[in-house]
Amino acid sequence: MARHFAILCAVLALTVTAALSQPDGRDAYDAALGRFKAVLNARRAQIEAHAALPHLPGQAVYLARNDMISAYKDLTDAQPSRIGRPNKFGIPPAYFDADNEPLLDAYAALFAVMQAPPPGAQNSDTPFKDVADLGTAIARAEGLDAANAEVAGRISLGIFFAETNGHQNIGNARSNSYKGSFQTGADEDRNGQRKWEAIRPAIAAFDPALVARDAREEARAGTLDRRFNHWTAVRDGLMNAHAGLFRQIPAIAKALPNPIDQMKFFELIQIIPSPTKAALNSGNLAGYTISEPRIMGFLRNNSVFTFGRADRARTSANFRDILVAMWLFNDKFERALSAFKEIRTRQKQ
Repeated sequence: MARHFAILCAVLALTVTAALSQPDGRDAYDAALGRFKAVLNARRAQIEAHAALPHLPGQAVYLARNDMISAYKDLTDAQPSRIGRPNKFGIPPAYFDADNEPLLDAYAALFAVMQAPPPGAQNSDTPFKDVADLGTAIARAEGLDAANAEVAGRISLGIFFAETNGHQNIGNARSNSYKGSFQTGADEDRNGQRKWEAIRPAIAAFDPALVARDAREEARAGTLDRRFNHWTAVRDGLMNAHAGLFRQIPAIAKALPNPIDQMKFFELIQIIPSPTKAALNSGNLAGYTISEPRIMGFLRNNSVFTFGRADRARTSANFRDILVAMWLFNDKFERALSAFKEIRTRQKQ
């Protein structure tokens, strides 16, 4: 009897604890959701009133969105029954309530305004094709065969979507440093220009039309910051960070046969370049583990292991874990894949 009574007391204690913790979870989520709505409304009102925006106007909006997603994940961790239906953004339902899809639409609309290209930015009529063509040509110049160069073109388009959501010549509402179609810094762009000049003759030998297009874009850009001519921004961004790795695409594709995982790997070159290269060179890409707090911080600042207490508490992760945790990029990469297939279908017609 005493044993049964002790068990009953323990069960009651757990029930009471859960009952007490659930309102706290709901309150925290409701508060985070309210803050996100308030920030969206305040920023929209400022824009509509043509009022001066604060320094880095997207940062507060971005952080409020992250807090909302984090609070919902904490709530569903405590109450799995709160996990609802799938959402159109492909966000795991444990992290996002599909009823709030309009809020993320409003979020994207605000960023489209806050990150609008500057006056004088030079768009392309074929922005997606430009990215694919440049990536493919650079890969061929790096020695890849036609099939692997095609993979490089596809990956390049994925990077473009990851960095800009498929918009050319954008600014950056969260940074004063990174701009344009590949979100590069000024030094990175100059480094890419230098590398392009070195590889340009090799490309001219097999694709003179592409080099002629490059010459026209250079003349068009004149004294413009090359990051705000779509063609030169993509060209320099690829040459700065990715061209040197194109030669290893066969090994990357063998380790990561999923095209979206390949895109994620190259996006990680943007976020944590040194550890990503070390993982590739380790011979066990997926199993390579990161535990340095500074690197984990870079990941969290780019929406990886950012949402919810459990994710934020992680002190280490292997690359397979990291790729899985990059779910916020999935929708962008799916759209990049679709755009790439459409480009190649048109070329075959």
